[in-house]
Amino acid sequence: MKLTLDDARTLAHEAFVKMGYHPDTLASPVAHLIDCELRGLNFAGLARLVSIAERHRKYGAPSQGLSVERETPVSALVAGHDQIGYIVGQKMTDLAVEKAQKSGLALIGGKDTWYTGMLSFYAEQICARGLVAMIFSNTAPWVAPHGGTEGRFGTNPVCFGFPFRDTPVIWDIGTSEIIHAQVLLAKRLGHILPEGTAYDKDGVPTVDPDAAFDGAFSVWGGHKGSGLAMMVQLMGMMAGSAHLPDDLSGFGMVIVAAKLDLLRDPTEFDAEIEAYSKAIRETRPVADGPPVRMPFDRSRQDRAKVRARGWIDVPDEVHALILDI
Repeated sequence: MKLTLDDARTLAHEAFVKMGYHPDTLASPVAHLIDCELRGLNFAGLARLVSIAERHRKYGAPSQGLSVERETPVSALVAGHDQIGYIVGQKMTDLAVEKAQKSGLALIGGKDTWYTGMLSFYAEQICARGLVAMIFSNTAPWVAPHGGTEGRFGTNPVCFGFPFRDTPVIWDIGTSEIIHAQVLLAKRLGHILPEGTAYDKDGVPTVDPDAAFDGAFSVWGGHKGSGLAMMVQLMGMMAGSAHLPDDLSGFGMVIVAAKLDLLRDPTEFDAEIEAYSKAIRETRPVADGPPVRMPFDRSRQDRAKVRARGWIDVPDEVHALILDI
C-alpha cells in the first residue's frame, strides 16, 4: 500500500488517538515512526502501531503521566509510569538539552517505560543544539549472551552523536543480530528470519519467528558485542530497570549530553570532523565494493530520496491491521 507522507502521518496520529493517546503528546511519536519509514526501517515504522495496540490489549493503557524524580542542575530521572518510550525519550531529550546548555553536562535517566525506539531520533535533536550525545536503552531479555542460547539481556541499542553543521555524525546500533520489531514483522508477513539470528527454546538455531520468541535472539559481534550489550543492560539498570525487565515493560534508558567547549574550541573540533569525514570517505574501498561511508550517511541519503519521492510503501497486511485499530 503506497501512502503519501501526509497520509502516513495522519494514519499514525489517528491510530494513536484511537489507542487513547492525547493529541497534544503525539508530535514526537508520529515524527519518530515516520522517520523510521523515511530511513527504510519499516519494521520500526508504522508496523509498530500494531505492536503498541497489542501491548495495550495485553497490559492495559497507562493511567498516570510522566514524573521527574531525583533532579539536580545536571541530572534527572524521568519515571515513565508505563508510558511508551517515544514519549519518555522525548521528555528525557528535552531535559538533557536544557540542562547541558545551562551547565555543560547532563545525565538523564528514564525508567518504567517500553519501546524507546530509534535512539538516533533523539541524538539528532541533541546534536542540532550543538551538543554531543550518548544514549543507551535496555529492553526485555530476548537476547542470548555470546556462547549461550537463553535470553539474558535486551536488543539494547546504543547511540553516539557528534554535532557537525547540518550533518551530525551519528552511530546508532542494536546489539543483537535482529531486533524484536524485525521478528514481529516477519511473523506478521509469514517470512522466515535470516540464518544465524535466533535459537528455539531448546537452544537449536531457528529461522521461525514463533520459535525465536520462545527461545532467544543471537547477539551481534561475538564476545565484543555481547560485552557491549551487557554494559547497556547495566546502564538501564542504573536508571531504575530490573536486571531482567519483564516482557515489554520496565525498560531503562540513559541520555548523556555535553557541550563541546568543556574540552576544546567547537570551531576547531568542527574543522577536525570535516577533515576526518573526508579521510574516511576517501578510503580506498575493497575490490568492487561501494564507497566507504561515515555513520549516518546512508540514513541521510535514504531519507532525502523518500522525502523527494513523497510516499512510502506499507505492507498490505500491516496497513489492514492499522485500519482495524
